[in-house]
Amino acid sequence: MTPNTTPLYDTSDNVTGCCPRFNPAGWDGAELEFINKPFLRAKTVSVAYVPLNMGKVFTRVNEAIDAAGAAKPDQTLVLSRELSAFSAEHLFAVEKPVPGEEMTTLSGRFLTKVFEGSYSEVPDWHTEMQTLAREKGNAPGTVWFFYTTCPKCQKVYGKNPVVGLVELTVA
Repeated sequence: MTPNTTPLYDTSDNVTGCCPRFNPAGWDGAELEFINKPFLRAKTVSVAYVPLNMGKVFTRVNEAIDAAGAAKPDQTLVLSRELSAFSAEHLFAVEKPVPGEEMTTLSGRFLTKVFEGSYSEVPDWHTEMQTLAREKGNAPGTVWFFYTTCPKCQKVYGKNPVVGLVELTVA
């Protein structure tokens, strides 16, 4: 795969007007390479890992990205990880800087796996991602999750696909 690209994020099947139905083709078992890939960085507040302001933060960030013309819809990727029981970090892939927002870059090789299930399974998926990295002969680095469908849309679609990404580091 070309550096700084992801598998196609198919937006053609979108009956909700919010999240398209996630098509996992190309996502499961992909190896991604990022070289200073630009991301907008945002944090959310949680209590016991339950997000309190995710909707507000994601709405603000997506509006800023749209206003800046910084999105590439077929390359949508939002990486999330828990920093503690009280906060989470989210990286929104962008094509250029977004005024007024914190920007960062990400570099490395990442292995993906598509999961289906409840958010309560994330700790098990995290462990599985680390195991996958080791099976590839790498030490597991940071594990991220791409929650492809918001809670309202998952009720419509009847599925909750989540893409795990683990950074592959030299063992």
